Amino acid sequence: MRLDKFLKVSRLIKRRTVANEACDAGRILVNGKVAKASLKVKEGDQIEIQFGSNTVRVEVLDIKDTTKKDEAKELFRYL
Repeated sequence: MRLDKFLKVSRLIKRRTVANEACDAGRILVNGKVAKASLKVKEGDQIEIQFGSNTVRVEVLDIKDTTKKDEAKELFRYL
C-alpha cells in the first residue's frame, strides 16, 4: 500500500492530500530515510512524522485498504 494512503487509512494524517504535502516537504521518514508518497509500506516498517516541533514514531503492524475509526489504532503501534 502507498505511504500516503496508509497514513490516511490509519488516521495518522487526516487527509491524503495533506499526507502527500508532508511527504513532498520531507517531513516523513520510513526506516530512517526520507520517503515519497508513492513508497510501498509493509508490515514492520517504522514511520517517523514531523509535526512542527513534535515527532511521532510508529511501527506498521497491519495493512488494510479500509478501516473503521475504532479499528484504525490496530494498524500501528507508537514507539
